[in-house]
Amino acid sequence: MTFQDALAEDIRATASRMITEDIGGGDITAQLIPAAQWARAQVISREDAILCGVPWVEEIYRRLDPSVVLHWACTDGDSIAADTPFLTLEGPARALMTGERAALNLLQTLSGTATRTRHYVDLVADTSVSILDTRKTLPGLRLAQKYAVTCGGGNNHRIGLYDAFLIKENHISACGGIEAAIREARDIARDLPVQVEVETLEELDQALEAGADIIMLDNFSLDDMTLAVTRTAGRAQLEASGNVDDNTLLKIVATGVDRVSIGALTKHVQAIDLSMRVSDIIAR
Repeated sequence: MTFQDALAEDIRATASRMITEDIGGGDITAQLIPAAQWARAQVISREDAILCGVPWVEEIYRRLDPSVVLHWACTDGDSIAADTPFLTLEGPARALMTGERAALNLLQTLSGTATRTRHYVDLVADTSVSILDTRKTLPGLRLAQKYAVTCGGGNNHRIGLYDAFLIKENHISACGGIEAAIREARDIARDLPVQVEVETLEELDQALEAGADIIMLDNFSLDDMTLAVTRTAGRAQLEASGNVDDNTLLKIVATGVDRVSIGALTKHVQAIDLSMRVSDIIAR
């Protein structure tokens, strides 16, 4: 299954789950509204952001009531300006309000991920360094957040435990060393990339000797990163990880590493402040 196929399946499942957890046996407050009443509503952001979550919102309202029509002023990956409507919905008033929280929860979370990613991507825009996510995602939103990272201009690390090797300290210990772990990985799946996380320059040398494709420098000092780049001399891609923030990113990039992975893209999400307001009651 391709990532796009898995994502499409995930969109359907996530939308269904979020509707179920919010509505349960029915939206009792929406029953205050006449069943035949139609309305128009607009969604705005209270802050500048990168939009992400369009397919999930479309799926939520499709499941609630297919007669709801959504008019998007932009699409995933686009910038949205504060206090400017970016989505207009028309349809049965009950359905608009019933879907509001599930739709906004996804939009605000995924747009928060995309917006934070774009911030870091913009910081390194004048370099060749790639910004990557990690598996430190919110429970149940792995594929959604991975998608959001790409909407922000970042790149996905491995999606899960199945699509690439990442040999960490416990794997190294259990396998009897870096060379043994890499050899076993090549025997299991020769076509998959093999990455090794190292904590010292000595371990870096071992990973290079064993033929690792990517080497993650875990919490290296800036001086040791610079030495690692010199020692590697292009024989493997080098990835910096750990203690990455606005103050350290450009210093890390200046050492010459190829890529930087940032767990905060998906685990330290600050939701975008969104609001939906009914703008018109539609006569029918």
